[in-house]
Amino acid sequence: MWASLVLGLQHMGVISVLLILPVIVVEAAGGTDAQAMRLISVSLIAAAVSTAAQALTRGPVGSGYLCPALSGPAFLGVSIAAVKSGGISLLLGMTLVTGVAEALFARVLRYLRALFPPEVTGLLVAVVGISIVDVAVAKFLGQDVPPEHGQLSLWVALLTLGAMIGFSVWGKGGLRLFCVVAGMAVGYLVATALGVLGTDEWARVSNSAWFDFPLKDHPGWSFDSALLLPFLLAMLGSSLKGVGDLTTCQKINDVDWKRPDMTRISRGILANSLGTLAAGLLGGVGQSTSSSNVGLSIATGATSRIIAYTTSGFLLLFAFCPKLTMIFVIMPDAIMGATLIFVLSFMIAAGIQIIASRMLDNRKVFVVGVSLLVGLGVDVVPDAFAILPAWLQTLFSSSLSTTLVLALGLNLIFRLGISSRASLELRVGEQVSTRVFEFMQQQGARWGARPEVIRRATLALDELMEGIRIHGLTEGPITVTARFDELSLDLLVHYRGRVMVIDAHPPSPDAMLEDPDRVRQLIGYLIRQYSDRAECVQQGDVAEAHLHFDH
Repeated sequence: MWASLVLGLQHMGVISVLLILPVIVVEAAGGTDAQAMRLISVSLIAAAVSTAAQALTRGPVGSGYLCPALSGPAFLGVSIAAVKSGGISLLLGMTLVTGVAEALFARVLRYLRALFPPEVTGLLVAVVGISIVDVAVAKFLGQDVPPEHGQLSLWVALLTLGAMIGFSVWGKGGLRLFCVVAGMAVGYLVATALGVLGTDEWARVSNSAWFDFPLKDHPGWSFDSALLLPFLLAMLGSSLKGVGDLTTCQKINDVDWKRPDMTRISRGILANSLGTLAAGLLGGVGQSTSSSNVGLSIATGATSRIIAYTTSGFLLLFAFCPKLTMIFVIMPDAIMGATLIFVLSFMIAAGIQIIASRMLDNRKVFVVGVSLLVGLGVDVVPDAFAILPAWLQTLFSSSLSTTLVLALGLNLIFRLGISSRASLELRVGEQVSTRVFEFMQQQGARWGARPEVIRRATLALDELMEGIRIHGLTEGPITVTARFDELSLDLLVHYRGRVMVIDAHPPSPDAMLEDPDRVRQLIGYLIRQYSDRAECVQQGDVAEAHLHFDH
């Protein structure tokens, strides 16, 4: 139990890095410190609702994974626009509508499997991490730190990151499991010793109350149709980021992961919509799944959904205890930057692994490459997109949203012309092995198939062709038809001649020495081993072989 509590506190520490977002929203409206603290506290309550709902395994809500929520960066721009236009009440009204829209989107998401092949979801996962790199590096290097603390802040960042890496790589037991919270503790100690955290900051903690009820003084709700489209686009970006986060959760919880489970992802997005609904009802900002916390799960290897409940408990505790919340509010930029760099490293690597889990042809390379390059171009040369119409600039306002839009659009375009069926005609003695290899590699990359499945299919088909040649089963053409969908690969082989015998058991070495014809039995046995199912039948003078491979 104590391990779950410490791990929950560790996730709370990572979530706290973005507690600054509600403060930025209130500052944009010219609000008070009390309003900022209220927005933070209620946002923590909304995050607790979403995090707990996400871990549910029964009913229509919840993916069953540890995937904490936080105040979503995707909602920052539109939230600022709302408070500037109509105050906190307008923010809450638009957030409430957004939560309803996200719930509706979650219900149809399961039918959109074609939009999210592994190369697209892997790209989303990687870009979620890459899109925060500028923030992480700026904080790590102390870009906004007073000049007199510049070098000291950098030392705090280096020692904090070094401690996290050291505990993760060389630590054992609990020290490795709690590497982030231990690294943060080192950072706070060093920052205090070097004066980066001074008496003024600790006085803010000391002067904060132990208990407050953040749900009082509700500002009410209002609505502005002019902000509907921007909020819906922010919701779409947040939800698609959630698809990437939940895909990563699936991968790290299943050693045999093959593809995104869109039904569970749909339930996960619905759980996140409950957090946004709670924020709109109670008085917080829109919620998103936390990529940083998913990265933390990868780093520590602790992925139990029980941790989600302890994390929710800490979120609620901090929501009602301003003194504890203030400890994280005063967190130096150096510690924030070090924490982000540590967890985002794992997130980016996880995205690359998902992309690499499938074969890629030129079409898929362009989907990944063009989307990534143009997306990063938003951060490198932001003025280049100023020529776009105003409504399009919302879609291309960040590297994340730009990459998402391009990846989904290019994936749909490049799917044109790709058939789920392909045929090959072979003749005995015509460099069969080379042609089989080239055919399977080309089609596997075009379909985005798993390399291991294509490898087994190639070996099975090559063995079948070798058996036909050695035993002279036909002298005519051999037609191979490959059929693929996301769940299976089937090879249908037709030729005029005698059927190949598929054996369940290999011949003994002595039997092969005594009877050369036993080679056919060995070949048939190998075909069965490479395939998940293999069947050969004779229909008149036509022989047929059906090789099935689970995908």
